[in-house]
Amino acid sequence: MPNPLMYQQDNFVVLETNQPEQFLTTSELLEKLENILQQLKFEDLPPDVQKFKLLSEQAQYLIDTSCELDIGPGKYFQWYAVRLEK
Repeated sequence: MPNPLMYQQDNFVVLETNQPEQFLTTSELLEKLENILQQLKFEDLPPDVQKFKLLSEQAQYLIDTSCELDIGPGKYFQWYAVRLEK
């Protein structure tokens, strides 16, 4: 039986265009994704994300189902769950 610790997503490493890697908590990543989503046109969002009208719902959906968001040509925004403690 898998250990439930394997599925905890409390911390993330974030990779972003022209930025050093960052370690963020779930709430920090949620806030960052909301800010990014606010700057994107609704029609540029992936179709599955467009199902949600609220930025907070869109951001939470992305955290739960994805690890990257297309933010424009030549740009990237990626996040990966990490465990900082053993």
